[in-house]
Amino acid sequence: MSNVSIIGLGNMATAIAARALAGGNAVELIGRDQAKAEESAAALGGATAGTAGAVPAGDIVILAVPYASAAAVVGEYGDALAGKVIIDISNTFNADASGLVTPDGIAGAQQIAKAAPASAHVVKAFNTIFGHVLAQGGRLDVFFAGDDARAKAAVSEFIESLGLRPLDVGGLEMSRWLESVGPLLMGLARNGVGNFNIALRVDILEEQ
Repeated sequence: MSNVSIIGLGNMATAIAARALAGGNAVELIGRDQAKAEESAAALGGATAGTAGAVPAGDIVILAVPYASAAAVVGEYGDALAGKVIIDISNTFNADASGLVTPDGIAGAQQIAKAAPASAHVVKAFNTIFGHVLAQGGRLDVFFAGDDARAKAAVSEFIESLGLRPLDVGGLEMSRWLESVGPLLMGLARNGVGNFNIALRVDILEEQ
């Protein structure tokens, strides 16, 4: 099992933390509001509350903050993230989910990787699942991308421990396509499906 630190105290952070604890992982919650971090950790049962800006206890650090502040947060932590596997779960679409706010051809995860210490490895994951859907349970598909084989193996094992199916889509450059899934999901939820209780899944078909 993994030792995981989650920076952020939102719904997605809580959903991942709950499933991580259920899977036998050690979980540390970190937020700028120390009282809220301690309250959230106590509510989950079994989690601990870390200190914002200090070296995270986990070998895997989940960056559960909005894209707009993600690179800045990583920069603030600086060498405290050295040697860590950083999972970026952010989405990069605009306010009405009609497009992305990142520069053409560049993923938010790649920008985060540039802000991280050279010894840290960024892996994109979890951004294609709505937080409330993740919290409901079930074996969902988690698409992930990264450049370091060991980091991806650690993330894959962690995803499995959550009762989810990890699906590797390639190097970190593929993160921009994972981030493009955000507007697709929003469009499906608002139109073709009509609600947000949806998740993307890959079906492997037998040869005919």
